[in-house]
Amino acid sequence: MRAVLMAGGSGTRLRPLTCDLPKPMVPIVNRPIAEHIINLLKRNGINEVIATLHYLPDIMRDYFQDGSDFGVQMTYAIEEDQPLGTAGCVKNIEELLNDTFLVISGDCLTDFDLQEAIAFHKANQAQATLILTRVPNPMEFGVVITDTNNRITRFLEKPTTSEVFSDTVNTGTYILEPEVLRYLPPNEESDFSNDLFPELLEAGEPIYGYIAEGYWCDVGHLDAYREAQYACLEKRIHLDFAYPEQSTGLWLGHNTYIDSSARIERPALIGSNCRIGPRVHIEAGTVIGDNVTIGADADLKRPIIANGAIIGEEAHLRACVISRGTRVDRRAHILEGAVVGSLSTVGEEAQISPGVRVWPSKKIESGAILNINLIWGNMAQRNLFGQQGVSGLANIDITPEFAVKLGAAYGSTLKPGVMVTVSRDQRAISRMVSRSMIAGMMSAGVGVMNLESTAIPLARTIIPTQNVEGGVHVRLHPDRPDSILIEFFDRKGINISKAKEKKIEGTYFKEDLRRVAISEIGTMSYASQMLEAYSQSFERQLNVEAVRMSHAKVVIDYVYAVSGAILPQLLGKFGCDAVVLNASLNQTAVSNQEREGLLMQLGHVVEAVKANFGVQVSANGEQLILVDEGGLPIRGESLTALMVNMILTAHPRSTIVVPVQVSSAVEQIARRHDAHVIRTKATPTALMEACQMNQGVALGGSAETGFIFPQLHPGFDAMFCIAKMIEMLTVQERSLEQVRADLPRICYKSYTMRCPWTVKGALMRHLVETHAAENLELIDGVKIINRQNDNWVLILPDAEEPIVHLYANGEDRDWVELTIKEYRQRVQQFIDQEQGTAVIHV
Repeated sequence: MRAVLMAGGSGTRLRPLTCDLPKPMVPIVNRPIAEHIINLLKRNGINEVIATLHYLPDIMRDYFQDGSDFGVQMTYAIEEDQPLGTAGCVKNIEELLNDTFLVISGDCLTDFDLQEAIAFHKANQAQATLILTRVPNPMEFGVVITDTNNRITRFLEKPTTSEVFSDTVNTGTYILEPEVLRYLPPNEESDFSNDLFPELLEAGEPIYGYIAEGYWCDVGHLDAYREAQYACLEKRIHLDFAYPEQSTGLWLGHNTYIDSSARIERPALIGSNCRIGPRVHIEAGTVIGDNVTIGADADLKRPIIANGAIIGEEAHLRACVISRGTRVDRRAHILEGAVVGSLSTVGEEAQISPGVRVWPSKKIESGAILNINLIWGNMAQRNLFGQQGVSGLANIDITPEFAVKLGAAYGSTLKPGVMVTVSRDQRAISRMVSRSMIAGMMSAGVGVMNLESTAIPLARTIIPTQNVEGGVHVRLHPDRPDSILIEFFDRKGINISKAKEKKIEGTYFKEDLRRVAISEIGTMSYASQMLEAYSQSFERQLNVEAVRMSHAKVVIDYVYAVSGAILPQLLGKFGCDAVVLNASLNQTAVSNQEREGLLMQLGHVVEAVKANFGVQVSANGEQLILVDEGGLPIRGESLTALMVNMILTAHPRSTIVVPVQVSSAVEQIARRHDAHVIRTKATPTALMEACQMNQGVALGGSAETGFIFPQLHPGFDAMFCIAKMIEMLTVQERSLEQVRADLPRICYKSYTMRCPWTVKGALMRHLVETHAAENLELIDGVKIINRQNDNWVLILPDAEEPIVHLYANGEDRDWVELTIKEYRQRVQQFIDQEQGTAVIHV
């Protein structure tokens, strides 16, 4: 059997180690990752290896040559022009693959029994077998779901938290029959996980998952790189060391001198031709390459030191990585997680702070304290984007410095010279952040149309009418009054896709920021006639005559946030009376408790002035809570059902789009009106995209997110919702109390509980495996459905916090109560079991 070793990547997330070295040639315990892979193949009887190369191909080819020195036969296929992707590069060597072959990633470290996997593949007569493993946190990998016979039923490439249905992941090692390559186009970029395997699945080809036992690590980022080294020293993986084990836990190369006063704790590895000076302290977990000199009294606490480095006297290294040929002078301190690129110099008594990256061939002067990356980026583990845009504590996480860099990162992902809109709420903090972002975007050569202080519905309406690539909106977070939320829109006014979010994140973290010449700096202009454009669109989608005939009186509470100027003007134009409360701007955010007090006040005013209804507007014009004519609030599931009821009465046989966790009252109402319901993931972007992609959508959203009227604009709009409510109540000749009385009686309950990040994937897999497939719905989280009625329970992991949300829905209150209780216990027992296992393992 032949093996294809995919070694084409440049290892961006391993920078600065891979600036001058392809990722498979990065050393683990003083041997390149690729050499460990070849040793694994050899142990499993695979002696013919084809390496696909793209980035710095000569380094790997010069090291292995024809493979004879390593006991294998090596050939090479170089992608000359551009990368062809994981599958495309294998398609490129199709003529060399005339029998069952194995594909293995060049950046993984493993000791899997490949012979067992091959036997499994042949026993099942599979066309493709993916070698799988289980990991605590599957979000960085491709999740694979199999049936009871290990046949693959679903793929999910690098899922979000709520999409994690299993902790069984793709390891990038495949056993394939040559016939599968006919599904791939020649000379085109293609990927196994995104292109080939889904196509094989759709074609009904036998494609299986083999869950392997043993160690596996995707050495894709610097934390994993260090962890892999420690795993080798602790013998958690079976591999061939480059040196003999002189005594238990101490591997030592030849011709190395260690002063008798040096103190070495085990496990540790020291290469050949090294010189370890007097009183050096080497802590357990340290890896030292060949030809390394360690000066007297140096203190090494688990660093990884590559070949040819020189460490000065009294230097302190703490769980850091020192690359090839680097010199660390006397009394320098390099702290946890720092990485110093090859051929760099760290001056005497200089300090490199935790997590800082220094690119190759840099010089840090004596006494300097380096707190930021030198040249390239901070590979922080926290994602920039959450469930809805970028958020953080105002003026603590979201600072002017952060906003400038974020704006530059966003601008760098766009073409120079394009325009984007920037809008915000009325808060001073939002003004500060938006201006900082504008500066960053302009520095990348992107022009800005400044919409200034604007409700979000207006911003979304304006974007498609202008020649802009998208927009940015800055506001106080609707659920966290001490935080800022920054949202990015595409050219349609919809929140940008996850792929675009990842592109901005990558640019931000790598600091791959475009800086243009003075003549190319972006310009800034100001929009005109925004309100007129919104008003015209507003009127086109409204039965204006019905609104005029209503002579409605509405009380609107703006909670000291959104400007009260827009909607009262529009309603006044239609002959309605809008009583406005709390419209003046208050720079101090209103707490949830204060908001509840204002809602009670709103109810009293509605009763006192005998209004048709009241409404409290929030989230900068996107969300609302209704108050009926009796002063009682309508919110949550009741508000969602009420809106669906009224819209479907007005537009029967249309389509409604709601998130997965909304109650089944929606389906019951839809059946009354011969309408169709589409469920989406629990994200604003998913709702907006579904409303735009599907024909005949009359309403999208929920009380939690706000409501979308797709013919108006693609986002949520509380202001239009109010006007539409007046229209529908008039045409249908009903009051809110009457509409509410007509709603289905559904029992619905939710509960939120803590769940560690590392347990979420395993929990989702456990739930999938312990319920019949025909009762599962995996749109977002895991929903267990009783197909005989509308009863269901949903377990939905949170995308931003270590929690899971439980929702139960049914016609019987006792069933809902018991089900929530049962699944709370199930989830808690599983979490306790997993954490208990983790403690024992440690």
